[in-house]
Amino acid sequence: MADKEHFRILKKGVDAWNSWRGMNPEVRPDLSSAWLDESTLTRFPTSDYFGVSIQHINLSKTDLSGAGLISADLSESDLSEADLSGANLGGAKLVGCILERTNLTDSNLNYGDLRYADLTGANLLNATLVQAKLIKANLTECYLFDANLSGSNLNGANLTSAYLFQTNLHNAELHYANLTRAILNRTLLGDCNLKETKGLNKCLHYGPSVIDHQTIAKSGKLSPTFLRGCGMTTAMIKCFSSLAENPEQLYSCFISYSSKNQTFAARLHSDLQAHGVRCWFAPEHLKIGDKTRTIIDESIREHDKLLVVLSKQSVSSDWVEKEVETALERERQQKRTILFPIRIDDEAMRVNSGWAADIRRARNIGDFRHWRNLSSYHKALARLVRDLKATEDSLESR
Repeated sequence: MADKEHFRILKKGVDAWNSWRGMNPEVRPDLSSAWLDESTLTRFPTSDYFGVSIQHINLSKTDLSGAGLISADLSESDLSEADLSGANLGGAKLVGCILERTNLTDSNLNYGDLRYADLTGANLLNATLVQAKLIKANLTECYLFDANLSGSNLNGANLTSAYLFQTNLHNAELHYANLTRAILNRTLLGDCNLKETKGLNKCLHYGPSVIDHQTIAKSGKLSPTFLRGCGMTTAMIKCFSSLAENPEQLYSCFISYSSKNQTFAARLHSDLQAHGVRCWFAPEHLKIGDKTRTIIDESIREHDKLLVVLSKQSVSSDWVEKEVETALERERQQKRTILFPIRIDDEAMRVNSGWAADIRRARNIGDFRHWRNLSSYHKALARLVRDLKATEDSLESR
């Protein structure tokens, strides 16, 4: 049962609780089996317990349904068999938490940090875990019906015997994740790299699932047994296997540029498309209310290569700088070439500091300075198309 003194302090509010925790770090609070009513956490507006520090606490079998715990720190806490249905845990820190058989139905865990968490048998029906960190988390026998894990990091996670019915795993990271005996049915596996995912041949298919050409391009040749279980015919498997052997046909390119260079970017986009290179424009501005960094990161992740147009205007663009930084970070993580710089004037060659100077020192930059001259333009374009279509080498060999 809950410790009455601990319960009394918590009822005083976030500031009082966090202050007490700071002065008594050796104490592990016990609120187990408590029903935290309206005077504490339950059914409060999400802002009331924003950032509350309740790490290393016993909350097993506690009723926290509907609780507002945005960015709360619950690291290493025991939440086994607790009721967190409908709880808002967006951005919460749940590193190493015990969440065995916890009810997380309809909960919000977007951007949450659940590294090493134990979610054995947890119910995540209709839960959202967009871009959540689930690195080496234990999701054995976890119920993920209709759960949204798009963009989440499941590297090294244990999904043995997990129920993945209509689970959205679009763009999720699944390196060394274990899917042995995981039950799939209408599971969305679009834009995923399954090359190093374990147990694919031992998945149980209760119905067809969705795998797209981006997954095939990233994963290479997948087992026919797995693909057949996902609902593919023999002809489809042969087709996708052929595409996997020629991944350069599937690569996509994202063009980053300043809106003041729209004329050149539009021409380049059209010509690249005509030469069989799939590419998109980078948006110069976001809608009011959009989360700038999040949108940029998502855009870069969705494309295989970033083509940055260097000019006097783009070199001073914060927007272009953020896109380049995101691409470089992805290069470091994936150890492959993603950023392809080209220039339409001499500005990048003159600057002595900043991101453009770093690119000049480290990369060979495509020369489109004379793009208005038809002969010069087509010569530069031919080389760019060749490089974009070439098989990707690791950064170490570049």
